[in-house]
Amino acid sequence: MRVGLTGGIASGKSTVSAIFAELGAVVIDGDKLAREVVERGTPGLAAIVAAFGPELLTAEGDLDRPAMGALVFNDETKRKELEAIVHPLVFERYAELEGATGPEDLVIHDIPLLAESGRAEEFDAVVVVDAPQELQVERMLRDRGWTEADARARIGSQATREQRLAIATHVVDNTGSLEALRARVEAIHAELTASAS
Repeated sequence: MRVGLTGGIASGKSTVSAIFAELGAVVIDGDKLAREVVERGTPGLAAIVAAFGPELLTAEGDLDRPAMGALVFNDETKRKELEAIVHPLVFERYAELEGATGPEDLVIHDIPLLAESGRAEEFDAVVVVDAPQELQVERMLRDRGWTEADARARIGSQATREQRLAIATHVVDNTGSLEALRARVEAIHAELTASAS
């Protein structure tokens, strides 16, 4: 069974993903793949340098992620240009990794920008981790040391909460305790596993 997992920044999606993995699901992490496809020496990094210039490289020749983020998160045209390079490479890797799973596996595709990609209908189910915007901002300030302006800009560059909830077959409310979150994920895991078999 193929399941899309998404949520806005600082919604707790990574925690939910980790709980699914603990429960035995095969988790394919979109953030990890997005980093992998632009590592030093990859065609992805070469395409980024061709599009945006060598000033986005560190002295060691790696992608300067903070510089890239500063460039694209306040410029929708540049962000779309970056996504046009990275997203196809990421989805290619998703397909390879999924091809290595068995028919009985519950495969969770952890995709931060699932609502934005228009690919929700490709999955048997979509789990959306939900938290109000003010809580997302609070978490980014507290846990990541971001400024409020940076936090709001990043939220503004993503799909709205309503757009994410519109693609959900299952919603994980992440406004409570870790115990409550775990219980909700366990319930969804049991439901998905039952419907897969």
